[in-house]
Amino acid sequence: MELFHYDFFLNALIAVVLLSISSAIIGTYIVSRRLVSISGGVTHACFGGLGLGYFLGISPVAMAAVFAIGSSLGVQWMAARHRVREDSAIAVIWAIGMAVGTLFIFLTPGYVPELNSFLFGNILTITRSDLWAFFLFTAVLIIFMSLRYRQIVICAFDADFARVRHLPVTFISTAMTVLVAVCIVLTIRLVGVMLLMSMLSLPQMTAEAFVRRFSSIMWLSIAISLLCSLSGLLLATVINVPCSALIVLTMASVYIIARIAAAISQRFYRENR
Repeated sequence: MELFHYDFFLNALIAVVLLSISSAIIGTYIVSRRLVSISGGVTHACFGGLGLGYFLGISPVAMAAVFAIGSSLGVQWMAARHRVREDSAIAVIWAIGMAVGTLFIFLTPGYVPELNSFLFGNILTITRSDLWAFFLFTAVLIIFMSLRYRQIVICAFDADFARVRHLPVTFISTAMTVLVAVCIVLTIRLVGVMLLMSMLSLPQMTAEAFVRRFSSIMWLSIAISLLCSLSGLLLATVINVPCSALIVLTMASVYIIARIAAAISQRFYRENR
């Protein structure tokens, strides 16, 4: 295909592969801890960082990262120290992030041309420096998961049992919280603020229709995420529609088909026992 001769498309292709792998790993942890809503809360908190970055004339991505890490650690702190339910804490940072972002976007003089790419994603604008950031994060994530895999799984499913076993629950939770925040900031460029939650949950929900083990969900999620993201990118480029929306619609379609297939297979199994 002629598309593969263009640097911007090759950058987008590599970015999709790296972000699909990292978001699938992070998403497995989020779904296992039943914290899918935190991705939405931190994502919308990032909007506050984007708005403040544009207003101050500094890197919006850097400010979004500060807001993402601060808000995710804030949720953890509020839940641990002040006994605030995590879903309530997420609602607070969600509202504050959107309010701060809206305010500073309004106060920023002139037109903000790149805002749509952060809200709805624009993978074709990825640069080589962005790819190095994606690669570094993916490498750090894989190394950390490899070194702490057993502890992460125990903490994700039963933090109280992990404390009884004297595992470093606070360290694992804090480290994973920071990795979740960074993953969200990087993935914004792929599908945008509005659609990012689906990137961190749909592949895992699809995988759960067939497998139950943490490792199995993670590996199957990576495969599903890669398949849907690459298919969505290629198809969107060919028919000239936003790739972020098509990636999410592809994931949603695969999820619906998988659930129907799983229901049919379970019914067939029960009838033939």
